[in-house]
Amino acid sequence: MPAHTRRWLFAALPAALLIALIALVVAGLWTSAFSPVPLLDAGPVSRWGLPAATAVGELAGAVTLGAVFLAAAVLSSGTATRAALMTAGVAGSVWTVAAVVRLLFNASVAMGTPLNAPGFGAGIELFATRVEGGRSLLIVPVLVCLAATVALGSTTATGAAWAGALSLAALGVQASAGHSASAGNHMLAISALFLHLTGAALWIGSLAALGILWLSGRLAATAVPDAVRRFSSMAGWAYVLVALSGVVTAILRLGGWSGLGTRYGVLVLVKVALFGVLGVFGLVHRRRVITSLTTVRSAAFWRLAAVEILVMGAVSGVAVALASSAPPSDGVLTGPVTAARLVTGLNLPPQPSLARYFTTWNPDFLFACVSIAGLYVYLRWVRRLRRRGDDWPWGRTVSWCVGLVVFAWVTSGGPALYGHILFSSHMLQHMLLAMVVPLFVVSGAPVTLALRALPARKDGSRGPREWLLTIVHSRWGTFFANPIVAAVNFAGSMVVFYYTPAFEYALRTEIGHAAMVVHFSLAGYLFANALIGIDPGPARPGYPQRLLLLLSTMAFHAFFGVSLMSSDTLLVANWFGLLGRPWGGSAIADQQAGGEIAWGLGEVPTIVLAIIVAVRWSAADGRDARRKDRQADRDGDAELQDYNAMLSGLSERDRA
Repeated sequence: MPAHTRRWLFAALPAALLIALIALVVAGLWTSAFSPVPLLDAGPVSRWGLPAATAVGELAGAVTLGAVFLAAAVLSSGTATRAALMTAGVAGSVWTVAAVVRLLFNASVAMGTPLNAPGFGAGIELFATRVEGGRSLLIVPVLVCLAATVALGSTTATGAAWAGALSLAALGVQASAGHSASAGNHMLAISALFLHLTGAALWIGSLAALGILWLSGRLAATAVPDAVRRFSSMAGWAYVLVALSGVVTAILRLGGWSGLGTRYGVLVLVKVALFGVLGVFGLVHRRRVITSLTTVRSAAFWRLAAVEILVMGAVSGVAVALASSAPPSDGVLTGPVTAARLVTGLNLPPQPSLARYFTTWNPDFLFACVSIAGLYVYLRWVRRLRRRGDDWPWGRTVSWCVGLVVFAWVTSGGPALYGHILFSSHMLQHMLLAMVVPLFVVSGAPVTLALRALPARKDGSRGPREWLLTIVHSRWGTFFANPIVAAVNFAGSMVVFYYTPAFEYALRTEIGHAAMVVHFSLAGYLFANALIGIDPGPARPGYPQRLLLLLSTMAFHAFFGVSLMSSDTLLVANWFGLLGRPWGGSAIADQQAGGEIAWGLGEVPTIVLAIIVAVRWSAADGRDARRKDRQADRDGDAELQDYNAMLSGLSERDRA
């Protein structure tokens, strides 16, 4: 690479931070975000220090997540991977310090107390341990510190994946602290903010980490073309994710078209314009630079990347200023304050009916994106197989599509809306996620399709196909996919969830709700795949053992449902018992109805599973019989003749 191009890139990295801070100051002055507060002002140090620490932390977090992504899914093992992990560790250390400073400034602003005030020490302890937002801000540096430690101590893609998981967890907690729980659309706002932060961090951080590795000499020139192409594929997904989540967040905060006329709205338009410029850069990358990228022609990419990094810095500064400014509308609910609104953060919906379950919505942006992406990727894989002449049954495609449509409805439709109000609706959502959706998903055989459609890498790096095989054949993967373990997890986790604080945590927090959806969906998939699936997994038991396992699980579900039907103790009474519903029966009667759903709805998919197992058992016996007939035709039924000869020999010996 020419020396002047190297100088461009070397100057762009620190300049991006400077541009982010300048954009932050200009945008903050425009919206008066950092003006003194009339009462309980924390002082200029805290007012200006909080957004500055946020900007530094978000850029360092982006480099952390981007570097571990490169190590986990882009670079081949060796010097480049170790250098990427070292970069992630250093950036994670900066992120940790910035998160701690942000906690201090947040406490100062929230309490209206300067940092040097006499009572600040006692106040920050109270803020970090008793206030919900303060507890979240305290967890962030802990998770980030763990991520940086794992990155610094690892040399493999697996270590990078663990560091990435901890980084994503930190972003999730940070997103939960970035939206008021008392405001409306709390779940939607948090999921949109989390995906916005994740997409931006992957996109900005991966490009910056690539530049750091190239400047340090750790990224070989021969590895640049493949690394850039893999980064470009991820960047395309990240761009769409940031765009969609940004639109959702803007709609929630602007409150209508009139919000665009405010100073906050003008700043949103500036961010959109800068984001559009980044989209143009990405388009140029894909159509002109990357298509002709070779080892000796990488200067054009790095020059364009240097300018792109500068624009990313400006976008980051404007984004932090927006987060620090008061929006025209933050989704604040209108109308009288009711008991349901105080408990759930939402106005009480109308009395449920069959029609309302299909016409009312409580969108969950995270799982809506999962559903759309799942449909798109699956259909793209099917198209890839058919274009190269391979066959894929249409029944599997239809089954997968139905499963994801049902999943989207369960997580964003009527069951999701009323699941926060009625225990019976929550149980309906649970049963659909754990028993109905997995039937369709398993029948779609997504893992088998992925292994056939995804290309294999030859340079030692781990792409999607390699990671899928790693997870399937890992010790954890084989353990949880074991039919007995899958059955115990499928049935036992239900009791653990509903009779421990996990149930209340899932009701009150977005993280707990997301963990509930993921766990029960995976548990249902592993159990159904062990019985009727064709996706890779441990050796499946014989058909009689499968039926026995299924009947045992059915009996446990019936026992669980009956125990709820006969119970007089209300689960999470400080939630379901305080909603003040003017319609429907009492909370305990609704819980008993939930027991009926657990028993009745749980039996229907179980019977379907039993029928499928029995049909496949019969088909397997028929195949064995036909195979033996063909063998007999080929060798003149030698096996039967040998058996008859043995019996004749035994008879002759007895007569002798």
